[in-house]
Amino acid sequence: MSYLLKLQQALKRQKILHDYPFNYTLPDLFDSLDLKCSSKYRLPSGEIRVDPYEFFDELINSLRKGNSEPVCQPYYMDHPITRPAAHGNWIRQSSVYSCMIRTSSSWDHDRSGNLESENLYGLKETGTFVKTLALIPLLKKMGIDTLYLLPISQYSTKNKKGDLGSPYGVSNFFKLDPSLKDPMTGGELSVEDEFKALVEACHCQDIKVIIDIIPRTNSVNSDLIAEHPDWFYWIDVNQLSTYVPPYVPGVEPGSTADPKYLELMYASEEVLKHIRKFQPNPQSLDSKKWKTVVSQWKKGKGEILDLVQEAFGMTVAPAFSDCINDPQPAWNDITFFRMYLDHPTASVPFLPKDENFNPYILYDVAKSSLNPGSLINQPLWDLLSQIIPYYQTEFGIDGARIDMGHALPLELVKQIIEAARKIDPHFCFIAEELDSQNASVSLEKGYNMIIGGGFTMETRPKEDKLNAFAYGASALPCPVFAVGETHDTPRLSAREGGQRLSRMLTLLNLFIPNCVPFLNSGQEVYELQPMNTGLDCRPNEQDQLPESDPYYRKLALFDRYAFHYLHPQRWELPTLLEEASKIRYRYRSAITRKQNQFPLMFEGPWIPALGFGYALKRSMILVIANHDLDHRHRHWIRTDNLPENFQKVLSSATVIFTSESRNIEIDLSLEIGDRALCAEFLPGEVKIIEISC
Repeated sequence: MSYLLKLQQALKRQKILHDYPFNYTLPDLFDSLDLKCSSKYRLPSGEIRVDPYEFFDELINSLRKGNSEPVCQPYYMDHPITRPAAHGNWIRQSSVYSCMIRTSSSWDHDRSGNLESENLYGLKETGTFVKTLALIPLLKKMGIDTLYLLPISQYSTKNKKGDLGSPYGVSNFFKLDPSLKDPMTGGELSVEDEFKALVEACHCQDIKVIIDIIPRTNSVNSDLIAEHPDWFYWIDVNQLSTYVPPYVPGVEPGSTADPKYLELMYASEEVLKHIRKFQPNPQSLDSKKWKTVVSQWKKGKGEILDLVQEAFGMTVAPAFSDCINDPQPAWNDITFFRMYLDHPTASVPFLPKDENFNPYILYDVAKSSLNPGSLINQPLWDLLSQIIPYYQTEFGIDGARIDMGHALPLELVKQIIEAARKIDPHFCFIAEELDSQNASVSLEKGYNMIIGGGFTMETRPKEDKLNAFAYGASALPCPVFAVGETHDTPRLSAREGGQRLSRMLTLLNLFIPNCVPFLNSGQEVYELQPMNTGLDCRPNEQDQLPESDPYYRKLALFDRYAFHYLHPQRWELPTLLEEASKIRYRYRSAITRKQNQFPLMFEGPWIPALGFGYALKRSMILVIANHDLDHRHRHWIRTDNLPENFQKVLSSATVIFTSESRNIEIDLSLEIGDRALCAEFLPGEVKIIEISC
């Protein structure tokens, strides 16, 4: 049965049970289809007031798009696929939207001033799978065809960060986060049913769904502790207060845990003191007492870690960065899985010979891709390789990003990829690889693309890093994200250049060769506050909002948070993306085929501009950005390397798009020279010129 239809039927029945006037609001961005609801009323705030049951019923009618019986299965199971897009390579022509369900569809629906788990209508104000349906038409408008979901699995709030805790602290891979269940369906649908309905709706709209999986770490309060305590690392509870990543003299902070540092690492007294803290797993110390603890947990008499601490005085050891001497403290909400049942093979010669060390967490252990052991923890690997197949067969997902996959043993990565591709040969894998130099390695492992470091390079046009990234991307052996911000970085609008930088990069990223455009949730409304302060952040990154803002100093990855969907320019980027994405769609075959790409040159390397030409048979586009965010320029665009047939018809060149269409000073005229075009550019302006022959 179609779960989307099942959801719609449940909403109809629940509406009968809740037949009273609603003062329930949604931001108008959630109604980009302008649905015909009898209850809808537009408010001066930019919100719409609706009966939520009627609104989502009408929304589902629109999303089904004539599909009488949508099916919850991977997109390419019932859609024809051409060879270039096979084996997960469909991602090369995609546009990706990163979404955190808990936050991306959050809204203060009853306008109480708080995001409530249960508002005055008994409905949830944090995000749910059902409410995320309202984003799909907006995604379509912006040209998005791939929805990338941050973790949706059940996570633990043990040692939680912020109000709600991190979704990366997964406690059970095979259960969904119960907080993503929507009360609108009452008890008729489970959270699993509602996720299936979301995937079906996406597929009806030709949007693929990718999820995040986290196979290297788990919550310190993982459900797996009860059955497999030997898969974790243990210390006495009283050691927690002094548990920190140990210092290694003679190694630069942030250095990769390369085997060349092993001798220095194990010569450190601080390292030896650290690894001596670790203990055997509690089950091996007293199996009878362990059975009692597990029995209490199964009867619901407490959290597994609390029960272990009480009975044994022991706890799971927190994880920390695998980079040596990283200044970050230990991550007290998550721990590493024990990938090998012995110590790293290359490290053993440096351990003191007169001591027997229990399984321990150290930089080399955490970076098992470079420092493997010899005894594989095969039952754990088998479980980790079944996570994705579970989501494929149960929910019909189309791809996955493997969190910290570059730190996992190569054999495990291959096992995970092979298991998924047995079910769906077109399943897409994204590597969390930030270093473009490792693109070839990622491709060999079976990934289709890497994340790359665009968010650090694109955002620094004054240092020529934007040009280096854009012109260098085409030389990479696999695609990389064209990305200005992620859930771990500063927001584009909060960087130097503000909204102008955000607008320029968001649109330019649609047209960088060998790149997959990536839009971070909230980016489309010029969100200022980062979701997390993890990468490339400044000391004051958490303070981008005024103190009067209800989300001041809040981080969406850990706290109750709703994006600022009522931003005065909230429709600007969606409207520009709609227009630009149509052009990208027409030229997508040229944008993804090297022989149809032509990097553009200007009067000299000092010119603050970049651009590319993309040629079809009878037409081509030139995409040019003035990346001087403070000054306007007249840029001469050299056309020497364009195909000869287009050189002959330069007079037909016409500006068909500008990122500054709202600006009354915009100049759309072109000056035609000898093998060159000249155009006026406002600060940060992106222009698209079309030439026809």
